Amino acid sequence: MKFIDILRDHLDKFNQAYEQQLTSSMRQAIFAMLSCRTNTERTSQWACQSCPHHADFPLSCGHRSCPQCQHNTTEGWLAKQQAKLLPVEYYMVTFTLPYELRATAKHQPERMYQAMFTVAASVLKDFAKNAKQLGGEIGFTGVLHTHNRRRDYHPHIHFIIPAGSFDKAKQQWQKSKGKYLFNVFNLASVWRARLLEYLTDKLNIKLPEHLPKKWVVDCQHVGKGLPALKYLSRYLYRGVLPDRNIISDIDGQVSFEYQNSQTKATEIRTLPTVNFLWLVLQHVLPKGLRRVRDYGLLQGRCRKLRLQIQLMLAVAGAVFAPFEKATKTQAIRPCPCCQQPMIFMGVHARLTSFIMQKTREPNATV
Repeated sequence: MKFIDILRDHLDKFNQAYEQQLTSSMRQAIFAMLSCRTNTERTSQWACQSCPHHADFPLSCGHRSCPQCQHNTTEGWLAKQQAKLLPVEYYMVTFTLPYELRATAKHQPERMYQAMFTVAASVLKDFAKNAKQLGGEIGFTGVLHTHNRRRDYHPHIHFIIPAGSFDKAKQQWQKSKGKYLFNVFNLASVWRARLLEYLTDKLNIKLPEHLPKKWVVDCQHVGKGLPALKYLSRYLYRGVLPDRNIISDIDGQVSFEYQNSQTKATEIRTLPTVNFLWLVLQHVLPKGLRRVRDYGLLQGRCRKLRLQIQLMLAVAGAVFAPFEKATKTQAIRPCPCCQQPMIFMGVHARLTSFIMQKTREPNATV
């Protein structure tokens, strides 16, 4: 089953049920996905190497919420992040927005997500600066997820952090020792206080009357970092639910499988089709919002310093993990006439669509 096929078949009922809750970003995502590989205004041209046959094929939409696009984008991001890996231990720190604030996040997603990134990053920097075993500049990468494994709305940010810091004054790398980075209870306490202050004082957002006193922050040791990066890359550019996880669409009910985070067992969730579509589409991010952000030593402008640190660690005898090259999938189309491979000739924009667009513009000449 494909999500786009389910969306196309049940679009009218979905619009009737959720018309008032759809944002402009959701509408744009729906339009892009329904146009994916079906819009003939711009096509890719292919020609056979063995016979005169040639053909045009519609392009992919390229939208980051589309489940059938962006595979190479994901692989490219993973390769860039792998190039930044240091031969040290890594931790994943997760800041979760409490249930009581999720309605506010749904209503003002761009402001809330930006606040989450700003506050969580400041908390990590200050904890690292005050930690005896660190005390210098650290680097980390944050990835925003808006769902849990059941695909319910559950905003949280994962931060991948190398266990060490750089002292610019001494030009030394300070390694964090042991299997411990920060106290999660202290992190949660500061996270709560700072985010509430940020929302009320800087954004003037009215908060719910009853908020929990204890918030959740998790800090786990994840080894050398690459497995954690691979985990985060799954949901970056290809939507929140891969098509392979959709099991059936029968009698107005859609079933999909997911892995239970506690038991690690595969479970099945079944919902009415319209509810299933909303379950997925509610996670479309506001247009232009960056869901992946690098901080400190992992920023692009710190590349020279990062290479210096890698060289220092290599001289000290650290062993770097083998670099896994990104596997770029090359598009191959067999010729329908002779079954020989066709070659890609380029992208073609139909002249007729260009002329029609121009004629609709006021005072336009063609």
